[in-house]
Amino acid sequence: MNLGLAALVGILFSVGTYLLLQRTLTRIVIGIALLGHAANLLLLVAGGRAGRPPLITNEPGPAFVDPLPQALALTAIVIAFGAIALLLTLAWRSFVLHGEDEVEDDLEDRRIGRLADGARE
Repeated sequence: MNLGLAALVGILFSVGTYLLLQRTLTRIVIGIALLGHAANLLLLVAGGRAGRPPLITNEPGPAFVDPLPQALALTAIVIAFGAIALLLTLAWRSFVLHGEDEVEDDLEDRRIGRLADGARE
């Protein structure tokens, strides 16, 4: 079961990174959401199952898992929800102002890049 969840985490990270590198704002927001979900799932998988006791004895080990990864995942879910809501609001505002969802080229960045290339030569 852990191998399947680890594969799912890898797929979510790769698809989220791919979407984050696209030029439309909705794909960027969905990519950030997928990266957040992958990080939460990674925290829960890292928590694992209840293990054996550290010393080999006849007494059974604890029957519960470490609650810290679950608490971290819940906190990360709340923070990711707020961040995604903010990003969706900004994307909607950009769509209303410009009438399109695509991110424009940064002309100032290109100008600085040309100046830097000229200084090297």
